Amino acid sequence: MPLADAFPPLAAIEARELTVSRGGRLVLSGLSFHARPGTLTALTGPNGSGKSTLLRVLAGLLRPDSGTLRFEGWGEATAISHYLGHADALKPALSLRETLSFWAALYGSGERGSAGDPAQAAAEVGLAHALDLPVGVLSAGQRRRAGLARLLLNPRPLWLLDEPAAALDRDGEALLGRLLAAHLGAGGLVMAATHGDLPITPDAVLDLSRPA
Repeated sequence: MPLADAFPPLAAIEARELTVSRGGRLVLSGLSFHARPGTLTALTGPNGSGKSTLLRVLAGLLRPDSGTLRFEGWGEATAISHYLGHADALKPALSLRETLSFWAALYGSGERGSAGDPAQAAAEVGLAHALDLPVGVLSAGQRRRAGLARLLLNPRPLWLLDEPAAALDRDGEALLGRLLAAHLGAGGLVMAATHGDLPITPDAVLDLSRPA
């Protein structure tokens, strides 16, 4: 589990008047918010309201058309964030061990410390028995657990999660709740897009269906 001193501190995220277009369509307009460490913000709204787009902007994968986005103490989120998209982003032919080893090597190549042990991360999400199975034979819920294991390989203060509970059963949702609580308790910050309830109560809700 993440430890309070395991990742560099993040003071807060502040967005002011963000405007974002994708494919020539205006998705977000005049969006402002402030998120503090130790808090979970749920991003809500109907399909197409910009939840995934906002997460990609926060992850540094998209640039806003206008407005300001500030990570206090940091210039950008690349080195301090984990982005878990709604797609699994897993190669079916690779084993779970190979998959997590790849992510561990990628995270460990940065200047912010070494990555964790893939076997331990798999065990923490209930997939120790599946380490040498091809990812392609895992169920949708198991693949989602594999995605959660990625979050544990290298502690980073900002988690950007797109429908993190998708395909999880009741035990999986409880696992997600424990991971979120531990991360927040260590001073981490979570922004999670969701259409349903999260396993723990968010500290704030950013409803993108409402006018900015």
